[in-house]
Amino acid sequence: MSARRGETAAHHTVPFHDVDITGRVWHGNYLKYFEIARSALFRAHGLEDAKLIPGQFALYVVESRCRHTAPLHYGDELRAVAWFREATHALSIDYEVVNVTTGKRAATGYTKIAATDREGRLLLRLPDSIRERIEEISPAP
Repeated sequence: MSARRGETAAHHTVPFHDVDITGRVWHGNYLKYFEIARSALFRAHGLEDAKLIPGQFALYVVESRCRHTAPLHYGDELRAVAWFREATHALSIDYEVVNVTTGKRAATGYTKIAATDREGRLLLRLPDSIRERIEEISPAP
């Protein structure tokens, strides 16, 4: 297994409004759990700094994937983990959601995030400020 650069975990309890009539988490909510982990990852590594992103450029999810491996249910404790995979042209973040209650992996996935300039033009490389911040965590594998 490759190193999980910048790995950061967020813990969460499955609320009632995340489940369907069967008591299982609706499939779309796993992306929400990814986002909770991504937010924790960005906070942990100073990527939510107001001087770093707003006003200079914007970040947008351009691709996402989720592989479901075991269901989560109402009241389950989960651990959503995120880490940086690639940070050159776009920012690729990998995820794993583990059901702490059962010990089973519930889902894995990734998102790809692209940057645009102030005028909304796609940047072909991530801004140096983001790449440098991620390189400070550890060099690319």
